[in-house]
Amino acid sequence: MKKKNDFKVKFWGVRGSYPVPNKNYLKYGGNTSCVEVQAGTHRIILDCGTGIIPLGDKMFQEHISSADNVYDRTKMNITVLLSHIHLDHIQGLNFFKPINVFTTKLSLFGFSGFDTSLDEVLSELVYGKSFPINLYDVTADSEICDITEADIIILKQNEPTPILKRISSTEDFIPKGDDIIISFMKSNSHPNFGVMCFKISYKNKSLVYATDTESYIGGAKKLELFAKDTDLLIHDSQYTTEDYLSVVFPKQGYGHSTFDMAYKAAKDANAKRLAFFHFDPTYNDEKLTNIENFFKNKNENYFFAKEGLEICL
Repeated sequence: MKKKNDFKVKFWGVRGSYPVPNKNYLKYGGNTSCVEVQAGTHRIILDCGTGIIPLGDKMFQEHISSADNVYDRTKMNITVLLSHIHLDHIQGLNFFKPINVFTTKLSLFGFSGFDTSLDEVLSELVYGKSFPINLYDVTADSEICDITEADIIILKQNEPTPILKRISSTEDFIPKGDDIIISFMKSNSHPNFGVMCFKISYKNKSLVYATDTESYIGGAKKLELFAKDTDLLIHDSQYTTEDYLSVVFPKQGYGHSTFDMAYKAAKDANAKRLAFFHFDPTYNDEKLTNIENFFKNKNENYFFAKEGLEICL
């Protein structure tokens, strides 16, 4: 049961690049990026990696169990925020069961980086030639909208349809009453068209989701300002510094951060908590545990995201 004042985060997929179904990856999980946020009566999903598939299975089962008559079942109202259209962030979308339920209200926001709109790009990449049905054949009441840094989304409690609004003053960033405000920051560090970072603000608390971003000399100042004093920063942490600077296979310019970069970003932003996120698929449980133990000793409020982990803000 969703409660009006709840602000919860649950991780369903924490990997980058590709999923890893392997017994040595059970502690942290092998699914690609997907985070569920419950803010009051609203469910917000960050990215559609393979982690969205088990989330959708759970939601579908709850929906079926809510009533025998299809018209009496609890409706699923879902807001999806898509950071970018690389495969590991969209590959679970067409297996997300709620989009095949005609009473579902799905609002998806993101940007394509191309001259064509997001819905056209998703139709080509995820459906079209690579899937048996077309995007426009799904039965959910779905709306796909392009966003920019100049926009915010307002979610009002017990109202299913998000309001997309162009920013007109600094007051727009401050939630009024029980409203939820979602704002955006584009990072240009991720090839080829950048990535959108999200801030969700509710009840005097906030979380920032910054995946697939790479730091700069002196730190990521734009992100630091965007995430200033946030209660939770979920930050890309794909590589160790050694792998990032490897003379054999360097990762500079790939658009991903090291654990040290994430640590510095959280510290510079004065984030209350940091979730290291988007782990390299070659890092098994043993390797990640060793890295996690190192950073735990530096700050007990900084932790590694794991599939199934749920926290309250």
